[in-house]
Amino acid sequence: MHPILESITADVIARSRESRTAYLDRVAASIESGPYRAKLACGNLAHGFAACASSEKDDLAHAQKANIAIISAYNDMLSAHEPYKDYPALIKQAIHESGGVAQFAGGVPAMCDGVTQGQPGMELSLFSRDVIAMATAIGLSHNMFDGALYLGVCDKIVPGLLIGALSFGHLPAVFVPAGPMPTGLANKEKVRIRQLYAEGKVGRKELLESESQSYHSPGTCTFYGTANSNQMMVEIMGLHLPGSSFINPYTPLRDELTKAAARQVLKFTSLADDFRPIGHVIDEKAILNAVIGLLATGGSTNHTLHLIAIARAAGVIINWDDFHKLSKIIPLLTKIYPNGSADINQFQAAGGMSVLIAELLDNGLLHGDVLTIGDQRGLAQYSQEPKLLDGELQWHPGPDGSQDPGIISSVKQPFAAGGGLHVMHGNLGRGVSKISAVAEQHQVVTAPAVVFDDQDDVVAAFKRGELEKDCIVVLRFQGPKANGMPELHKLTPPLGVLQDKGFKVALITDGRMSGASGKVPSAIHMCPECLDGGPLAKVQDGDIISLNTQTGEVNALVDAAEFAARIPVANHSTGHHFGMGRELFGSFRAHASSAETGACNLFFND
Repeated sequence: MHPILESITADVIARSRESRTAYLDRVAASIESGPYRAKLACGNLAHGFAACASSEKDDLAHAQKANIAIISAYNDMLSAHEPYKDYPALIKQAIHESGGVAQFAGGVPAMCDGVTQGQPGMELSLFSRDVIAMATAIGLSHNMFDGALYLGVCDKIVPGLLIGALSFGHLPAVFVPAGPMPTGLANKEKVRIRQLYAEGKVGRKELLESESQSYHSPGTCTFYGTANSNQMMVEIMGLHLPGSSFINPYTPLRDELTKAAARQVLKFTSLADDFRPIGHVIDEKAILNAVIGLLATGGSTNHTLHLIAIARAAGVIINWDDFHKLSKIIPLLTKIYPNGSADINQFQAAGGMSVLIAELLDNGLLHGDVLTIGDQRGLAQYSQEPKLLDGELQWHPGPDGSQDPGIISSVKQPFAAGGGLHVMHGNLGRGVSKISAVAEQHQVVTAPAVVFDDQDDVVAAFKRGELEKDCIVVLRFQGPKANGMPELHKLTPPLGVLQDKGFKVALITDGRMSGASGKVPSAIHMCPECLDGGPLAKVQDGDIISLNTQTGEVNALVDAAEFAARIPVANHSTGHHFGMGRELFGSFRAHASSAETGACNLFFND
């Protein structure tokens, strides 16, 4: 084990001792002998199985059989979740054949950032994570269940499901992926068309044709954004079956993996001989493994919010400094768009998670002594991959190393020595920066500030030609309390155009960028946010700003006394608080924690 990883782990365990102990005490207090439904009164139980077949009623009323909850994010507008329409039937049949019962316990909302990007609905996106967590808890609150299967893929959905699952930490849990869509239009070509559209050189017809060739069928989008970062994260934490994250939907192997996941959860209920509640699976080491996977793959910056909230739900306290310290020792081992030209299907073909996990384990950069939902104890089994041979699902050793060194590298010859995620600090506050997709010549920018309070104003200024210069765009009042912290991926094409023209450009904001954000340097999630009087609200047009993503420094080069004396400007916009359902989320905005503490509305251990 790398000594710095050992040290960080010890720090997290010590920091979390009180909250983790309190969490585990609650888990222990919730564990019952026998089926959980046995404590229900007859009227409660009759309501709980009224819609079941007669044989299932008998099983639930008398037999010592496990009842498994299905919590699903299915809807058929989201390509990633459309395949889930068939899963309940597969799951129920597999569990019935294995001596259990399954009930569809509840659906959770699932919105697509790809649809809402740059639209008013995006301002509900981050808070949907907490709504999903609460909806998960409602689905499980009937106390009918001995375990649960969680069906979800995309951005806020998996973190929400995981937070909700951890609130029922006494139940075993298996997460069931749906897989990525087959490869469509190359990502590089998609970006080229987007930038041509931003420049006015192609029209909406050409842009829509390009986008439709990229996002073309059921399954997860194939770039390495938050959705596929989710799948990596859940597998490396041991909540997916080994090697199951990136198998395409509507394939025989995908269906067999779904059935196997259903059977697997039965092995770990309190009625079986190998009790593994999720509250025991997700501990300090599992959380740090997720951070390590994120850094090693150049994953989504959104997880600098989500992982902190997920950890807190399990009584574990991590912070941005842990990400920063780990980034110094975890090399960048993958090149997947936007960090490279390959997509997630090419990553899978190059060896996928089995090669990645084996490489990290072999070099002491991952905790192997963890509890998972695999058949064996420890993470070593996750260097295996599933295969369907003569109709039988089997696991075999994964490839002995990368099958394409241009997509998956090694610790000895990494794409970068560090994970490419830095904590930013200076007189403008604290934030994060992902530089794994930023060319080295663009990682340091010193330029005058151009200040905006709305992303639409940035786009309008670009179209008027006012940003045709070296500049650092400062976009304020985009934090969780101001407007729900929408992703600002709408800005990526115009800023990319300016960079390609030779201008030195960057973005600094208290908002978020997409999991697909790439080549433009940025400092995001700046804290305190402007609505709380953060220093970014003191920046004026023309202030020279230095952004050094290599050293993690972000400063306004203004006389210290003058800058201290400035009064932060107030946010006078209320236009983001109404319409498209935003008026319903006023309490979420008012009570949101900072980005550095997960931008969360939930109270885990207080």
